[in-house]
Amino acid sequence: MTLLITVFAAIIATMVWYVSENARRLQIGTLVLMYWGASLMWMCDAIMEYSELHADYFVPAGADMINDAFLGFAVVALGLVIWLVVVLVKDPDGVVRRQLFRKA
Repeated sequence: MTLLITVFAAIIATMVWYVSENARRLQIGTLVLMYWGASLMWMCDAIMEYSELHADYFVPAGADMINDAFLGFAVVALGLVIWLVVVLVKDPDGVVRRQLFRKA
């Protein structure tokens, strides 16, 4: 489940990055790289787990699937939080800078 969730997140983020010029300005590329990196990590994990379990890999327990789904969504959420921090620090449109140095 973690692999599927992160691959779907990576595909969606890649499509947004490819279609929108505003998305590129807002550092969506960073989010795309994080999601594809997580997908690659989960793919390696799946290959190693399959090498240990063989056919049993395709019959996971329900609790394991729920735990994997929560982990996948947590990884996607953490990627969004990291991307948000990057956007706020780089401040491509100067919105944060204007708000911080606004005269009252």
